[in-house]
Amino acid sequence: MLLTGPSGSGKTSLAARSGLPVLNLDDFYKEAADPSLPQLADGGGADWDSPLSWDAGAAVAAIDALCRTGRAEVPVYDIAASARVGGSVLELGGAGLFIAEGIFAADVIAACRAAGVLADALCLRGRPSTTFRRRLVRDLREGRKSAPYLMRRGLRLMRGERAVVARHTALGAHACAGPEALARIAAARTAGAPVSS
Repeated sequence: MLLTGPSGSGKTSLAARSGLPVLNLDDFYKEAADPSLPQLADGGGADWDSPLSWDAGAAVAAIDALCRTGRAEVPVYDIAASARVGGSVLELGGAGLFIAEGIFAADVIAACRAAGVLADALCLRGRPSTTFRRRLVRDLREGRKSAPYLMRRGLRLMRGERAVVARHTALGAHACAGPEALARIAAARTAGAPVSS
């Protein structure tokens, strides 16, 4: 089950509420020293909101391993340091469904579908002002970046939020609010088979 949506839309908390194992796709970000990391056009540093700032191939490999073996080695990423700080093993413990959540999850819908491992793909959507507030509070609390950087990024993301949701739906995700997302997750869990998106 892929769960995407704008940064701050509530993906992590909804995934936790589902009671399913969760693969955090943000752990597949590239490191700050990676020469392939995209840069902002205004010279403001790395563009962490570009899908090119993320290792989609490694994420798909982890999703595939979890689906086929119930176990995958995954990186541990420190967003404040913009670096991988270790690794861990995620095991499904017999669960027939898990959630892979992150802002770039929609970018691997086609690959997961082609591999036969996609149950559903959801994109959380809400009010851009609410998402802005949630994101800012979270990022300041976690010390992800400096406050001025987070404000600039937050305003830019708020202006572009509807375009993000449109892009995710164009890639195959079903846009919905939290209650519908939880209902679709519960249906997929109960059915044990893919649901239409």
